[in-house]
Amino acid sequence: MKILITGANGRLGTALCDRLGNHHRVVPLVGETAPGVHVELTRWSEVHSAVEHFAPDFIVHTAAWTDVDGCARDPERALRVNGLGTQYLAAASGARGIPMLYVSSNEVFDGTAARPYNEYDPTHPINPYGYSKWVGEQAVIRHNPQHMIVRTAWLFAHSGRNFVQSILSAARAGKPLRVVRDEVGSPTYTDDLADAITALISTRCWGTYHLTNSGTASRYAFAHAILQTAGLDTTIEPITLKEWPRPSTPPPYTPLANHAAAALGITLRPWQEALADFLKKENAQHV
Repeated sequence: MKILITGANGRLGTALCDRLGNHHRVVPLVGETAPGVHVELTRWSEVHSAVEHFAPDFIVHTAAWTDVDGCARDPERALRVNGLGTQYLAAASGARGIPMLYVSSNEVFDGTAARPYNEYDPTHPINPYGYSKWVGEQAVIRHNPQHMIVRTAWLFAHSGRNFVQSILSAARAGKPLRVVRDEVGSPTYTDDLADAITALISTRCWGTYHLTNSGTASRYAFAHAILQTAGLDTTIEPITLKEWPRPSTPPPYTPLANHAAAALGITLRPWQEALADFLKKENAQHV
């Protein structure tokens, strides 16, 4: 099978190229600053031409503007990239009968639930990033009946910059740590997510899925686990969301419940195990 992957130079895209490339022919599309084949997803003509030219059997759409605070500063760009870009890809693939998997976010929810969100709970994004990802979801649903929407959250990976690396860097530099205690979610190891998506694609069972490592944590609890697992004795000051002003408004409680994928036999291990494996591979585990 020929699989076209957008955002192939990103953290999740790279992991998916590695895994899917073992059994399929992968066509990687990269961001404009990376070497390789680039398609401007916000231009219908380029998306249409690329889908027609490469004629894939399946499309995995990981490309997105994931700078949540950047999206809050420039919501129109967020809508163009994450919303319209996804719409163009869904329309081009749907017209040709090409199945599509779209990677979405926990931030399509408002965070007011009292339990983890199920796949078909009502969405209600409260910031421009979440809204742009919700628009992408609606476009996929409307334009391509053979679709998979995969919502995930709080990704950490071996390249780039994310919460785990930020906490470790600050601790090793002796900087004071102040971490929010009232934002709760599902920490997710990109390698585990890539494995789960690979398994999901093989089912060809269309629908909406929640794929995160199992379990929940506050940002504060997650940071504490990072330091403890890495063997660093650093004090963390717990603070509230109100004490950490930022351009975006994060939903306070967005753990995702995996019912649909679990029914197909696809589950992810607890985030604590994933974190320990991640840090071991990063040579940061305390010995």
